[in-house]
Amino acid sequence: MVEQQKPHGGKLIDRTLSNGEAEDIINRANDFQSIEIGPELVKDVENIASGLFSPLEGFLTSDDYERVLYDKRLSSGIPWTIPIVLDLSKEKASNLNPGDEVLLRHNNQPVALLNVDDVYKFNKRVHCEQVFGTTDDAHPGVAKIYQLNDRLVGGKINLLNETSTPFYEYALKPAETRSMFKEKDWEKVVGFQTRNVPHLGHEFIQKTALSLVDGLFINPVIGRKKSGDFKDNVILDSYESLIENYFPQDRATLGIFQTEMRYAGPREAIFHAIVRKNFGCTHFIVGRDHAGVGSFYHPFAAHEIFSEFDEEELGITPIFFKSFFYCKKCRGIANDKTCPHSEEQIVNFSGTRMREMLTNGERPPADSMRPEVADSILKYENPFVE
Repeated sequence: MVEQQKPHGGKLIDRTLSNGEAEDIINRANDFQSIEIGPELVKDVENIASGLFSPLEGFLTSDDYERVLYDKRLSSGIPWTIPIVLDLSKEKASNLNPGDEVLLRHNNQPVALLNVDDVYKFNKRVHCEQVFGTTDDAHPGVAKIYQLNDRLVGGKINLLNETSTPFYEYALKPAETRSMFKEKDWEKVVGFQTRNVPHLGHEFIQKTALSLVDGLFINPVIGRKKSGDFKDNVILDSYESLIENYFPQDRATLGIFQTEMRYAGPREAIFHAIVRKNFGCTHFIVGRDHAGVGSFYHPFAAHEIFSEFDEEELGITPIFFKSFFYCKKCRGIANDKTCPHSEEQIVNFSGTRMREMLTNGERPPADSMRPEVADSILKYENPFVE
């Protein structure tokens, strides 16, 4: 019998109300104060409700926020590295008190009910320094924080309505992925985080990790990204092509993680590992410059942060990979541990070069990208976020 991975904190959180309970609250919507939230916060709410952010049951209270900021843990001591917060204006905050129930709306439609625990100030510069390691607003995560309101509200949520997604077939909840892994008889599952289309280096990393476990869960981030990133549907189509043509059909599957990229480098690597643990993964691939942006983090900072946590308390095994390249002499993918040949024989995977070729309607060479993957991208007139 397959022994399943335990959720982070030991219990898979479920904060989704029954249809009857939700309908009752929606019918009384005018009885509640309300807060309008954007699409990224909606996804945070839904990820809390489904248990993907277990053990969180809502937005961080001040005690949890402070511990996460400075200690990378919740007040309970459980590892957690990214503050999941709800911001609101000083004026709105002045009308809220602990114990209040507030309706969270998106496009004026009820999404969730928030039970207010506390409302507190936060220092944006300190937040950025701790989470991103910089206060430079050239960093997209820092720029986002500087745009937030001046107060945060913490408290548990109850989901009333789930928003629609164009990628419904891939939007599996933790309970569903866990059931799927069990049906596939996968006891050991490795998760792969990505916000890019796959080249041969990615495929090699995935297959190397897959050789150690029972199944591979390819889990792209779907949501707000920076300009120049690949569009969500392009990423999904490219991976469908890769799985169909180059993976055993009973050993790899595709599902999405609906959230925004925060580009928090090492802290986000831990957060991504925890999320995949909640999906049911036992292992997690951590590559070069995981969740990085520009030159804000050194290439292997995301590897080093795992040493700050005991593997037992984190509860998921990281698999670290450095850089890979194509060796003409070896006629395959290699790295400096496996290949003795000179630089003249080495073809590095240049994302910039591949993007240029794809932009120009050209298929990257076979030593960089599978032709079927390239063709799935080239069918789009513009595959990049503007």
